[in-house]
Amino acid sequence: MKQIIALAVLASTALLSGGAMAQEKVRFQTDWLASGEHAAYYGALVKGIWAEEGLDVTITRGYGSGDTAAKVGAGAADFGVSDMGAVLTARARANMPVKTIAAVYTYSPHSLFVLKSSGIKDFKGLEGKKIGITPGNSHKLYFPKVAAKSGTDASKIVWVNMDGGAMGPQLFARNIDAAPFYSIHHYYQNKAARKAGGEIVVLPFVKSGFAIYSASLITSDKMLQERPETVRKFLRAARRSFEWARDNQVEACKMHVQRVPEVDLDDCLNSLKATLEFVFNDYQKQHGFGQVMPERLKETWHVVAESQDLDPKWNPAQAVDTRFLSAK
Repeated sequence: MKQIIALAVLASTALLSGGAMAQEKVRFQTDWLASGEHAAYYGALVKGIWAEEGLDVTITRGYGSGDTAAKVGAGAADFGVSDMGAVLTARARANMPVKTIAAVYTYSPHSLFVLKSSGIKDFKGLEGKKIGITPGNSHKLYFPKVAAKSGTDASKIVWVNMDGGAMGPQLFARNIDAAPFYSIHHYYQNKAARKAGGEIVVLPFVKSGFAIYSASLITSDKMLQERPETVRKFLRAARRSFEWARDNQVEACKMHVQRVPEVDLDDCLNSLKATLEFVFNDYQKQHGFGQVMPERLKETWHVVAESQDLDPKWNPAQAVDTRFLSAK
């Protein structure tokens, strides 16, 4: 009897060991600080969704879409979150070996934040206004398109260079008239504005008809060629993570805060709620999670090429590979 028990224990240990060995290590870099915008990724890590797909994921914060694309292209990270515009630019300009494998935000959350007291209600009549900006910020690159659609002369905007962390305080102090932010960051920025005696009004670029792809999941050519099943598992886990976060927002944020304690729960909840609108919407229902459609890709490239002075005839499909997305 003792021998049977011992054999059973050994068999159990072997199974556990095999299960542990089956966990494939992958490095995943986001595009920026771990705000509620990333709660689906970090929350699902604590929940165990990545592990259920056989992945031992290490998530690190990014320092902008361009940096993440470069890190993934160089093999310093296996997967990343990057604005599709940055991926298209890197591929077209330097043939960087990186591709979008899923479009997470079906349209762009680019926007301007203004104070309600400024009286600014849209993109018309902004000539002479001061707008804060960080070096290389895509808001400045895309704004001429938005201005043209709104009848504003973009050449007459006064851009004020500053550190990203200074834009909110400078706006609240009324030293600038507007600051570029993703609309999903409204809640916590408005909390700070109210402490300074103001209130933020959001002017989304999409309201002017500016509809392009934004945040996307990316990987390298090497990963696509050598580890296609890993790509498939990663995308399946990412989709499950977002669906779980959508259906369990409080739990997702509690687990996100458990992993990233510097984020306040209410900030996470409101950022996550706003983020999900870009992920799950009528466009996504029509085409499926992560899918990249030719017409919107074409428009995205048109905007990127014009803003970056790149060849408009270059084929943006060279920077996209969605073969491994789940059919669901």
